[in-house]
Amino acid sequence: MCEFNVIIDGIKTFGDVIYAKDEKNVIKVKTVLGEVREFENYKIFEIDVNNAKLVLKKIQ
Repeated sequence: MCEFNVIIDGIKTFGDVIYAKDEKNVIKVKTVLGEVREFENYKIFEIDVNNAKLVLKKIQ
């Protein structure tokens, strides 16, 4: 299974993510242990499977 690290401004902010959903300017992510975190006013900028990165960018 591939777990992603959430990257914002080049910094890892959350890890072990297996699920991500864009819900109208809110990115909801969930870890392998079921922990949920929401990032308001962000969009998914890049998904890099080879490097296990989910890059988010702030919506201006």
